[in-house]
Amino acid sequence: MRHPHRLGRPGLHPGLSFRHRPTPAPLFPRARRDHPTARQRHLSDAPLLRDGQRTGSGLRGHRRSRGPHRRGDPMTPGLASRLAGVGHFVPEQRIANAVLEERLGLEPGWIERRTGIQARRWAAPDQSLSDLALPAGQHALTAAGIDPDDVGLVLLATSTPDHLLPPTAPLVAHRLGLRRTGAIDLTGACSGFLYALTLADGFVRTQGRAVLVIAANLLSRRMNPLERASAIVFADAAGAVVLTPDGPPGTGLVGVDLDADGRHYDLITIPAGGSKQPFHPDLDPRDVLMTLRDGQAVFAHAVRMMTHCSRRALAQAGESPATLDRFLPHQANARLFDAVGEQLGLDPRRTARSIVEYGNASAATIPLSLSLSHQERPLHPGERLLLCAAGAGMMGGAVVWRV
Repeated sequence: MRHPHRLGRPGLHPGLSFRHRPTPAPLFPRARRDHPTARQRHLSDAPLLRDGQRTGSGLRGHRRSRGPHRRGDPMTPGLASRLAGVGHFVPEQRIANAVLEERLGLEPGWIERRTGIQARRWAAPDQSLSDLALPAGQHALTAAGIDPDDVGLVLLATSTPDHLLPPTAPLVAHRLGLRRTGAIDLTGACSGFLYALTLADGFVRTQGRAVLVIAANLLSRRMNPLERASAIVFADAAGAVVLTPDGPPGTGLVGVDLDADGRHYDLITIPAGGSKQPFHPDLDPRDVLMTLRDGQAVFAHAVRMMTHCSRRALAQAGESPATLDRFLPHQANARLFDAVGEQLGLDPRRTARSIVEYGNASAATIPLSLSLSHQERPLHPGERLLLCAAGAGMMGGAVVWRV
């Protein structure tokens, strides 16, 4: 068996195959700009992607950039990030609620009533975090239809890297064949994708180069299988987006509000493994697993943070709940994000619900939901999206995105 951490040839990933499906009619025409410092890229006029059950898939007939590579263009007034490609990947192994209910001594149906989850995916023993992040990133890049040299940065939002050191993002970038890019891991727990998306938008607009944002987690190896609060919800998955610097004026990230409240720092923890409690021979194995100290407190603080951040982001964008086309909350618990939607006055039909089949994969849930939502009903220019999350730290945020 090939070792999961062994480097292969850039751009190749042994052992994985992807199913492709036809894409719908063209969408998302690129913006035309006459400003001399704007990045003029010949990007795809086709839709983001149409993916299979477990992955995204690439576009057909796109045109790739052949223009000169430039670094550090000054920020162009009005330059907007375009959501050029999305993708996702989940492991094959599906774990139904009945398996966990029997293990934990719960009555049938208990998990779904409390969380909205019917199943989740767990990685195979030979799969690592990079093995999930790689195909998600590959399909987002294929869908975007850009030259690899146009990617200036890879941001990997994860709480479960392959190793504590080195970071995993450089390995993923190498395997994707990205030769002229920076790469870094971001540890933002459940809200990590929103923080990464915000940073990516700033890089795109100031540097005029594309950014690949991947959020991936392998939580089945970090949860305590005997702790009910975490064992029933956590899952493994990856989602990815590509941002490019050619969005029409008034689109892209138009509202953002990020928040952190360290008073509740210890509500969700992995106690050992850091500098405060390093590894040692007598370490209790449970100390390297995730624990929820007070699930009810987490629920209450998350609802409040997600609601308040969403309101502020909407106000900044000049939008209201009534003008939104899709609500893509962190899939922590269906009761939790339904409470947020109710407080915001959102139509529940606009809420993404990837949690039903895929559980809670922390930062990966929002890009996973975005990719699945686009697969079911392709995004159209002018749509307004609200993304929000809250989790360990406590930290959270909300983003309003205009397609």
